[in-house]
Order: sequence, then structure tokens, then C-alpha cells
Amino acid sequence: MWFGVSCVVGAGIFVLTGQEAHDAAGPPVVLSYVVSGVAAMLSVLCYTEFAVEIPVAGGSFAYLRVELGDFIAFIAAGNILLEYIISCAAVARAWTSYFATLLNHQPDDFRIHIPALSPDYNRLDPIAVAVTATVGLAAILSTKAASRFNYVACIIHLTVVVFIVVAGLTKADPKNLSDFAPFGARGLFSASAVLFFAYVGFDAVSTMAEETKNLARDIPLGLIGAMTITTVCYCLLALTLCLMQHYSRIDVDAAFSVAFQAVGMDWAKYVVAFGALKSMTTSLLVLAVGQARYLTHIARTHVAPPCLAHVNGSTGTPIDATIVMLAATAVIALFTILRILSNLISISTLFIFMLVAVALLVRRYYVSGETFTADRNKLIICIFLILGSLIGIAAYWAAGGEGWVGYAVSVPVGLLTTVYLWLGVPQARMPKLWGVPMMPWLPSASIAIDVFLLGSIDRASFVRFGLWTASLLVYYFFIGLHASYDTAKVSSGRPLISMGFG
Repeated sequence: MWFGVSCVVGAGIFVLTGQEAHDAAGPPVVLSYVVSGVAAMLSVLCYTEFAVEIPVAGGSFAYLRVELGDFIAFIAAGNILLEYIISCAAVARAWTSYFATLLNHQPDDFRIHIPALSPDYNRLDPIAVAVTATVGLAAILSTKAASRFNYVACIIHLTVVVFIVVAGLTKADPKNLSDFAPFGARGLFSASAVLFFAYVGFDAVSTMAEETKNLARDIPLGLIGAMTITTVCYCLLALTLCLMQHYSRIDVDAAFSVAFQAVGMDWAKYVVAFGALKSMTTSLLVLAVGQARYLTHIARTHVAPPCLAHVNGSTGTPIDATIVMLAATAVIALFTILRILSNLISISTLFIFMLVAVALLVRRYYVSGETFTADRNKLIICIFLILGSLIGIAAYWAAGGEGWVGYAVSVPVGLLTTVYLWLGVPQARMPKLWGVPMMPWLPSASIAIDVFLLGSIDRASFVRFGLWTASLLVYYFFIGLHASYDTAKVSSGRPLISMGFG
């Protein structure tokens, strides 16, 4: 539970709360954190069953590879790597903003403005690049030292969270909540989709399953307990911020530091800025270590270049993978503003969590060589109907549909299909140690909220996501498909064990 809290409670709350309160939701940003927390909790339950039943390293890539095959796993892996890179870049840029406030500057003062570039990419951030490089060096030199720093820094930033709530509420003004929902329901859900970034990190806990003694107790308690504590902390912090300042005056770059300054607590802004910097440095270090290990695991399947799986003998760290990931992070952090980064993170993360929920349905209802063909076909039809109805709901919402007709058609299809899957299709596999309760309702609910939140993200971000996915497909079909570990075994005449639905 402690590891989960330390992984999740960190940069997200400092990076995005101000932006979404000011631009998207207003005071209902508190409810946006609740919606994101519910979505994350449903995903946590799906991850927990996989972590307990398949206790291997590799997280969602490993789970999807087992249940849905190499192709889906590769697409998910590419988006997981994108999620790591963009998360690091977003945190690095926020680091610059809080560093500026610590030195009595405006959050944007240390960025270089290049008017000739597009407005979304014309604020160059060399400090973010320097911080990324420094953290990368620490991750390369010693994982043990990075882990010890993480423990100390986590204690500090949790202390700062308590300080912000207690000190901030002494300056609370209920009048700041009078215009409670200026952006309506659309703003609330739009903010929820972006704020999902603040919950990224719990999947790292599922990779600890190999090192856990009592899987059936420790993994569920750790993941569910950590998510509950995290959601409560986030809601308290968001409420405190909105009580301290009217949403229209909240700073989008360094919200908490500027809020304390605005209410006359200049001394407190230094405490907050220092704590935020500690928190973000921790997050950068955890992400730098995690993303390199993830790329290493993928490279071991040969889907990514195998040279990236090399672990240096003297440092015990994957130097090549770390350098590749952090070089990409540094380039994006130099040019790209936070709003673009946060939306891309949310698309990748929600997409992956939706796939994990689908994979759990496949795991429970299909076993290769045992499930009857008729039952397999029923499962396939049910999954497509559930996804189709939910995509229809999300598309109708995204298109601005205000009436009830679109929902009256799509919602019953999803509900009735789930009822049929529940009553009309036998489960092929029951969990041995721990399983998601209320099957298939909770995985279906996870898919529903993930897809709906995807429908709340802007079109430009989906274009960028589509370009990234298209580049993944080109790489996969021309290189990854032929270089994968399973393909290599077939080519060499060694037996290949087919796994999963794919």
C-alpha cells in the first residue's frame, strides 16, 4: 500500500489541478478527481486479478500478450512507452514552473519564447531538459540509491500534502465556490479525462507480484488501499485550492505556490514549491527507472530491438534503454506545452486500461482448446457489441449530443449484452487465488467509463494519437512482426506454444 501511494501521489496533483480548474472544470475539479478515481479503481481491480493470477514482470504488456496475442500487446506496449515519455516530459516542464516560483519568478520566466514557432511549441524549456538528463544519470548509476531517495522524498511530499490542506484551509473562502459549475457537465468530464494522469503509476505495483509472499491478500489490499488513500488526498487538495482562490485566478503552471502567495502567505509558497519539486523529482526518478525496465522487457521479446534489453554488468541497470527513453523525453519536454502532453497521456492510459478490462473478460470466458466454439463466438459477439455501444455513446457525447435519443439506443445495447454475457455464456476459468467480483459487470463498467472519458478529449489529441499508432503499425508489420521472439522460434524449428485469444 505504501509503495502504491508513493508511486501515485506525486507530480500529477501539482501538474494538472490548476490547469483543469482554470480551463476546463472550475470548482467541480473536485468531482472530476472522484470520477477519475472511480475509473482508476475499476482498472485497479482488473489489474489485481492479473497480478495475483499471473505474477510475472511486464505489467499490462505481459497480461495482454497472454490473453490477446502479440499484436494487441505490441500496440499497447507502444502506448505505454508513449505514456511514460509524455509523463516524464509533463513533469519536467512543471518542475521548471515550480522552480521559478521558488526563486520569486513567474512560472514561465525561465522558458525561451520563440515567436516563429507554433504557439503550442514555442516556449522552449532547457531546464526541463537538464532535469531529465540529471535524473536519467541517477537512474543509470544506481537503482538502489534511486530507491532510497524515493522513500525519503515520498515522506516529504506526503508531509507537504498535509501541510497544503491544513494551511490552505485556514485561508478558505466559501465565496470562491459560489459559481460552482461554470463549464457544466462537459467541463467536469473533460477534466476527469485529463486528470486520469494523476492516477498513473499504480500499475507499477502489479509488477511486484513476483516478490510478494501472500498474493491473495497483499496485492488486493495494497492496490485498492493505495487507490482509496490517493483519491481522498487528491479531492482534499483540489477542494483546498478552489477554496483559496476563485477558479478564474488559479495559475495553470504552479497553482498551489501562486495560491498561497495570493492569500498573503508568501512564506508558505516556498514550502509548497520545495515540496512540489521534491515530489516531481521523485516521480521523474520512478518514471525513468520504470520506463527503462519496461522497454527492456519488451525488447526481450524481440518486438523492440534486442540491444535495448542489455543490462550493464557494472551498474546493473539497462543503460541503453534508459538513454533512448530519456532522449525522447528531453526532446518533447523542450518544445511541447503541458496541455498537449496531458491530453496525450490520458488517451494512451485510458486506451490501455480499456484493453486490460477486455483481456480480463477473455481470460474468464475463454480457454484455448477447452471452450466450445459456440461459447467462443458468443463471447466475441458480446465484446464487440459492448465496445460498439460504448463507442457510440462516447461519439455522441463528443459530437455535442444533448438529447436522449442517442443514449436511449446505445445504453440498452451495452446493458443487455452484459446481461447476456452474465447469464448466457459460461465462465471457462475461475480464479484460483483472487478474482474480480461481480463478473462481468465490473470489467464492463471499467470499459464503459474509460471509453466515455476518451470521448471527452479534444479532436487534435486524437489526431496525434492516431499518427503515433500508425507509426507503430508500420514498425510492427515491417520489423517487429518478423523479429519477435515467437517468430524467431518458429523460424529456427523450435516448438511454439500458442498463448491466448489472439
